[in-house]
Amino acid sequence: MRVWMKNSIIIGVLCMCVAGLPARAQSQSGSQQSGSDPVADAARKAREDKKNAAKPKKVYTDDDVKPAAAAAATTATAAPGDASGAGATGAAGSQKTDDSGPKEDPNGEKAWRKRFKEQRDKLAKAETELDILQRESQKSQVQYYPDPQKALSEQNTRKDVNEKNAKIAAKQQEIAQLKQGLEDMETQLRKSGGDPGWAR
Repeated sequence: MRVWMKNSIIIGVLCMCVAGLPARAQSQSGSQQSGSDPVADAARKAREDKKNAAKPKKVYTDDDVKPAAAAAATTATAAPGDASGAGATGAAGSQKTDDSGPKEDPNGEKAWRKRFKEQRDKLAKAETELDILQRESQKSQVQYYPDPQKALSEQNTRKDVNEKNAKIAAKQQEIAQLKQGLEDMETQLRKSGGDPGWAR
């Protein structure tokens, strides 16, 4: 009897819980609808504003207009089979090359800096090539030849080693000339009255 009483109490409690769930769910959904989420409202409003917003208009600048005008002028002057139009286009093309801009002062800062940069680039390239040649020379000093005939020939004549050493000597001479050229440029800069800082 006790077991039966316990089971009936448990079943009664479960029935009351199950019966109360739909009512609780309806009250929660009703409260959510009445007190809507502010984030969802903001998202809805942003979507509506985006739909209703006018698209921005294109602003045309001189950069947009000039290429089109130049293309139209070229097309108008150079009609197919018209020799005078081709001559006009050729004359316009030669005017463009003549009016390439203001001439650069050969003793100006920009010109000197450009000369020094080119000279330093040549010097750096030559030094890199010298480094590579020296590495190859060191490698050929200890190189192993699987062909005994070639090994014997190289041991006696040292042809590969001598060729690389000749290339190294030529490259060292080239580097010395480039360094001398850099010093000469610095002297020319001082004589022309330029700022010594332009050599940097």
